[in-house]
Amino acid sequence: MARNKFDIDEQLETPFDIRHLKRSLIYAGKYKGRIALSLTLSAVAVIIGLLSPLIVQNAIDNYMGSTETIPQLLLSGLGVLLCIVVSVIFSKIRSTMMTKVGQDIVYDIRRDLFEHMQRLSFEYYDSRPHGKILTRIINYINSISDLMTNGLINFILEIFNLVFITIFMFFVSWQLALITMAGLPLYAAVMMFIKNRQRKAWQSVSNKSSNLNAYLHESIVGVKISQMFTREDENEEINDKLANAYRKSWMRAVKFSNLVWPVTDTVSIAVRAGIFAVGLLAFRGTLSLGTILAMTDYSARFWQPLMNLSNLMNTFINAVAYLERIFEMMDEPITVDDAPDAVEMPEIIGDVHFEDVTFAYEEGINILENLSFDVKAGESIALVGPTGAGKTTIVNLISRFYNINGGKVRIDDSDISKVTLKSLRSQMGIMLQDSFIFSGTLMDNVRYGRLDATLDEVRAACKIVGIDDYIMSLKDGYETEVNERGAGLSQGQKQLIAFARTIVSDPKILVLDEATSSIDAKTERYLQNGLDHLLKGRTSFIIAHRLSTIRSCDRIMYVSNKGITEAGTHEELMAKKGDYYKLYTAQAVS
Repeated sequence: MARNKFDIDEQLETPFDIRHLKRSLIYAGKYKGRIALSLTLSAVAVIIGLLSPLIVQNAIDNYMGSTETIPQLLLSGLGVLLCIVVSVIFSKIRSTMMTKVGQDIVYDIRRDLFEHMQRLSFEYYDSRPHGKILTRIINYINSISDLMTNGLINFILEIFNLVFITIFMFFVSWQLALITMAGLPLYAAVMMFIKNRQRKAWQSVSNKSSNLNAYLHESIVGVKISQMFTREDENEEINDKLANAYRKSWMRAVKFSNLVWPVTDTVSIAVRAGIFAVGLLAFRGTLSLGTILAMTDYSARFWQPLMNLSNLMNTFINAVAYLERIFEMMDEPITVDDAPDAVEMPEIIGDVHFEDVTFAYEEGINILENLSFDVKAGESIALVGPTGAGKTTIVNLISRFYNINGGKVRIDDSDISKVTLKSLRSQMGIMLQDSFIFSGTLMDNVRYGRLDATLDEVRAACKIVGIDDYIMSLKDGYETEVNERGAGLSQGQKQLIAFARTIVSDPKILVLDEATSSIDAKTERYLQNGLDHLLKGRTSFIIAHRLSTIRSCDRIMYVSNKGITEAGTHEELMAKKGDYYKLYTAQAVS
């Protein structure tokens, strides 16, 4: 069961957890040399930039009002200009360097996440909307990109700025510095009020964006069904509802974000006005005009890092929420994995043994109970029975896509839970009803399971299933590009390509799960040729609702009541007049 749907918000209302930020810093540790250099450049840029008000103060107090000091004034102007230029250059170098570091960090996280995602069990994907998984992989990682790129450095830089500005202010005039500090309590109280609501608002934006992405993904995948049932109007209503919810949450978040700079500017202007008033009235004759102007400049600079830190803190809080979801996915246990002492699966002969196998998708609801059967190498086994009885479950357990709850599955003499998954699955071939065609060339798709297959081997496989003539009729032949899911190819053509793919992989055990149920009679004849080739000398398991297609199988197993209730040849089961007989005759009548 899915944990949530496209219209259910993920719970992102989590408190700020520094652990997730610390974990992200592990990734940053690989680049600590470049980060340290960036910090050094930032500190130098800050100090050089703060020298300019002192130069202006000195120029006003010592060189203003005399033509004889024009050279000194020009030199002071050049000094200010030089400070600005050097500070900008150093900041630019630092920004470029950290952008590269940040993107390297994001790349590392994205790579690790994708690597882990590839190994997660079917159960994980069965229980979650795929659109929300994509949101984590794409949107959330993109959202933390700014944090990893310049966020951390900027945070440290703004603290540097604040510390150095404060030092310079107290150095120039401690009295006026205290006036600047007097605005801090009011500013902090207002910012606390805004930030608490701002954080929740942006988390809501994340939720609504995730919901919208999930529905868009579902709509794209199911667009053919939607058009078949003329659901366009209803789908548009759902999309409008989700899009409107996103718009409202975005506008609410922006409303709170737009309060930050007016509050900061108001406090800053009030403080600077106070410095002018107090400096000119209370300290008249004590403080020079240059000092007052320098302090006014420092005061303006003092509030800018505070506003930047406020915005960065909000970014941090949001980023930590995203990191939590990313690391949650990275920490998702790989339930189907190689055992610590797993060994390579020897070359499979083809004997399959189920020994008292019990399995449940949900705890307490067994699909199979104490199931036992033996299959000899080269046997063709048909699995039939009612929908949901466990036919597909049995073949999934042979490939170990799920862990069994009890018993043992052996292939030849090997317990499949004690061999590596790659060595097991690489010797198996699985054909499904809806064969997936990847974007790329037809050649890429046919040799997907065996990348070293030659053109001659690929063509030989395609000739067996009768698709070679069609491919060669195309302008680019086997190098013809196809779109995702094989758009432009018929269902029959996709099935034939999938069959050729399976032939090229040369599996030791073959699984056909409704592989011929949705194709026409002509295509099925081609497929039968391919099947005859594939089944020769291979252990095979065939699931088919059209019972006429499995009459020639060596054995037919009727799956029902959490196990196998009947087994035998077509003739034997028809003679018993049991469950298989009833099912077969019902189809014959229909």
